[in-house]
Amino acid sequence: MSEDNDYQPIDCGLYSEYELAIMQRQRWRMHWRDESGNDHLETLSPTDLQTRQGKEFMYAVTDSGAERCIRLDRIIKIENIEGVM
Repeated sequence: MSEDNDYQPIDCGLYSEYELAIMQRQRWRMHWRDESGNDHLETLSPTDLQTRQGKEFMYAVTDSGAERCIRLDRIIKIENIEGVM
């Protein structure tokens, strides 16, 4: 399947959890896979959700201030870190 049409929509309940995490300024330990197939594990604070060309993305910031754009169907695991930003 090509990169352009392999998006798998996520569950609406999970999307709502992501929205709540943004409103509550949660910090997460997140494992995801990028478009090249590389695995990433970082501590992130989600900041926004957007849909572009039929695909959903999460924008997040690392503790050092680097910005990330992660396709939602590539998120493998999230662990909430106690406390807020």
